[in-house]
Amino acid sequence: MEINVTLPDGTVRRYPPGTIIEQVAESISTGLKKNAVAGKINGKLVDLNQPIEPNSLVEIVTLDSKEGLEIYRHSTAHLMAQSIKRIYGDKAVKLGIGPVIEDGFYYDIDIEKPLSIDDLAAIEKEMEKVIQENLPIVRRVVSRRDAIKTFEELEEPLKLELIRDLPEDAVITIYDQGEFFDLCRGPHLPSTGRIKAFKLMNVAGAYWRGDSNNKMLQRIYGTSFPKKAQLEEHLHVLEEAKKRDHRKLGKELELFMFSEEAPGMPFFLPKGMTIRTELENFARELQRQRDYAEVRTPLMMNNRVWEQSGHWEHYKDNMYFTNVDETKFALKPMNCPGHMLIFKNSLRSYRELPMRLSEFGHVHRHELSGALNGMMRVRTFCQDDAHLFVLPEQIEDEISRVIALIDYVYQVLGFEYKVELSTRPEDSMGSEELWNQAEQSLQNVLDKLDIEYHVNEGDGAFYGPKIDFHILDALKRSWQCGTIQLDFQMPEKFDLSYIGEDNQKHRPVVIHRAIYGSIERFIGMLTEHFAGAFPLWLAPVQAKLLPVSENYIDYALQVKKSLEEAGVRVEVDVRNEKLGYKIREAQLEKIPYMLVLGENEKNSGSVSVRKRGEGDLGSKSILEIIGQINEEIRVKK
Repeated sequence: MEINVTLPDGTVRRYPPGTIIEQVAESISTGLKKNAVAGKINGKLVDLNQPIEPNSLVEIVTLDSKEGLEIYRHSTAHLMAQSIKRIYGDKAVKLGIGPVIEDGFYYDIDIEKPLSIDDLAAIEKEMEKVIQENLPIVRRVVSRRDAIKTFEELEEPLKLELIRDLPEDAVITIYDQGEFFDLCRGPHLPSTGRIKAFKLMNVAGAYWRGDSNNKMLQRIYGTSFPKKAQLEEHLHVLEEAKKRDHRKLGKELELFMFSEEAPGMPFFLPKGMTIRTELENFARELQRQRDYAEVRTPLMMNNRVWEQSGHWEHYKDNMYFTNVDETKFALKPMNCPGHMLIFKNSLRSYRELPMRLSEFGHVHRHELSGALNGMMRVRTFCQDDAHLFVLPEQIEDEISRVIALIDYVYQVLGFEYKVELSTRPEDSMGSEELWNQAEQSLQNVLDKLDIEYHVNEGDGAFYGPKIDFHILDALKRSWQCGTIQLDFQMPEKFDLSYIGEDNQKHRPVVIHRAIYGSIERFIGMLTEHFAGAFPLWLAPVQAKLLPVSENYIDYALQVKKSLEEAGVRVEVDVRNEKLGYKIREAQLEKIPYMLVLGENEKNSGSVSVRKRGEGDLGSKSILEIIGQINEEIRVKK
């Protein structure tokens, strides 16, 4: 008797009992069978050779899906583990775990021989052999007793620990490929021959299960793709990312520095400070035009403020504390409570709302030393924060205005972005009813503006749902920057109120928003996006004057004065070096304009213009070049 199966498009098909997922794929199309790597039965991932169940929903998982690529990469991790065991011996290598991570996979192994990046080529060669053998990858279910016996015989203590920690009712599975097998939930590719393009990337130390009390293992990182061209593109992007690394460029271009005296706390050098000031002033002017009032709140406040706000309960592990006059104080990790206190400082009327308070607020958050990463992950940073105190009926209009502001800033900087709606997390404050109302308001705005968005379940702030803006940089990497958070909880916590039209007290709603997010992180991201070649309006030095010899230094200094008076950031290269050398140096510094000065220029009161990315633009008068530069700065090119 045939069984019914429902496909994702709602069609129902009938198949003989015992039909496997691969046969379902083949019945739909030969192309689908070729591209299939696994299936789903009622939402659960299964191998291609898994028999279908009566009256089930069946989906085919293909290589071009996220889940398909993860299965492909997890199978490559097993392939690597098998090859390592072949090279160094079954007993010499003890296996830990080999999960998929973003852009690849790793496997933690316990082996006496210290492995280095030089050993990876031999492992890759062995992996190629196993691919050529096209070994079937076969799942088998084992009892807990058999699993323990199997891995005891293999002398695999890490696997035994994993088995012991599995729930009593867990289905334990082992995947076999040739002489090799591994404890694994699966699913996997049907055979090793399906793996086409891979690369082992790196070797690092890692504590077993991430616990520093455990043994240090060796972690081998790799990546794999269904096509060689995809792997080559990925490796090219990684190479490009190395060249663009903000830590390297920040040092070369003298933007910022770090010191062991203040781990995770950046020092802005003059040129980096120029970029930061330009970004802040750009946002300041846009906010001024949109009726924001800028404020400044203390870096440190009495701990009772943080208890009242809920940060103590939800965030204390990330905060810094100190005692002042025997009273506990905390460095602020966020600006919100300070803005609540400012709102509460006066009796407010409904006529004052919306009230928009902005702050370039310095915050401190305790990050583990291992998580610190240049400007991208720091312990102190500046948030371009704002809190909008609004009437309930103003919520959607104000959120639309904030979205338009964020969109404008990102357009000026030339960024594409994606939008994510993050909903109620497990550790949230407040009633479900208010949360539902808040989530619905955000969703309404996005829908009305016809903005495409992805729902990120459970990733909201503890006080409210949020809309996050993920910028795509020049290498198509995603960075979470702007955010809009809707908050019914803080006004409650701080007992905020305004006098309504009815002369009664009412509770305002708060919209938290940031455009850059962390200015430090944003500058790190900008540095990598532009590869240090900042647009003219942001460039720390906008023009460099290059006298062809010492005879023209005085003229160069006159030109410098004219440019500076016109508001252009300018330097003079007064070194007694050849012109070609000076030009190359200015190019390495990514200077937008190089102005060459010699006899002709001095006599005619002009400069010879070279522009970054365009080359020689010929001779221009001082007024002409000032006009050109200032117009570019004005339109923020």
